[in-house]
Amino acid sequence: MGFDARFLGVEAPMPAVPEADAAASVALDYLHFAIVLDTRRRFARITGVNVDGAALVEVERGDDWQCDARIPEDWQAGPEVYARNDLDRGHLVRRRDPVWGPPEVAVRANAETFRYPNAAPQQAEFNQSLELWNGLEDHVLEFARAHEQKLSVFTAPVLADDDPPYRGIRVPLRFVKVVAWRSVDELATAGFLLDQAPVVDLDDPVRSRAGIAASERARVAAGATAVPNLGPFRTFQVAVADIAAITGLEMPALVAADRMPRALAAAGPREVTRPEDLLLGAR
Repeated sequence: MGFDARFLGVEAPMPAVPEADAAASVALDYLHFAIVLDTRRRFARITGVNVDGAALVEVERGDDWQCDARIPEDWQAGPEVYARNDLDRGHLVRRRDPVWGPPEVAVRANAETFRYPNAAPQQAEFNQSLELWNGLEDHVLEFARAHEQKLSVFTAPVLADDDPPYRGIRVPLRFVKVVAWRSVDELATAGFLLDQAPVVDLDDPVRSRAGIAASERARVAAGATAVPNLGPFRTFQVAVADIAAITGLEMPALVAADRMPRALAAAGPREVTRPEDLLLGAR
């Protein structure tokens, strides 16, 4: 159960919630993955999954989303958030990532990804596009499968104070992913940031697409450099240190292992359109 920080053979710990936020956080262990839930926002603060590329199997998807019975339902953003709108229940730990091992284990891991603490509202176009979130997830999983590689993958919504309110929650507009693997005998990582702000369109809107764009322009003009203004249909590789700053999570080992060269990291987000664009070499 849960996330194994030694799964890669080198230490790759889950990013940690700052002590100031610990009282509002609850850790939930599942098969091959773990989630730290922010009970105030009712979404995951961070997720971590171990992926065994040599043991991945395919099982029937299903779609039986349930609240986690171990915690109160009002700590979870449940089905009412996703009813009668264009918001997908976007998996944070991807459904296929923990699905490895003996058949009975894989089936259980698949089912456990369908718990509401593992979901965040993602506009359908963003969630399903091969050029956006789904495309990045496909690339990560195929890398593990093709090379029979073990990976630890950390995914989170960016829970910003100015996320738009909707049906009693606030919809996260950005998502981050840090992929960790073992390179020879060392930890290696790469970080990614995707933004759904340009395509999200709530059916009870408090901010239109134009309003979101204006808000982002104002934030950049005010000197906010930690969160870039990203356009639709684009994936960016960013410094893992920037992900730590954006999310407020503590991840020193992952930051130190970042394979994005420092000179390019200092230049800001780097668009990735092909696997060859990924910066996975030595710093």
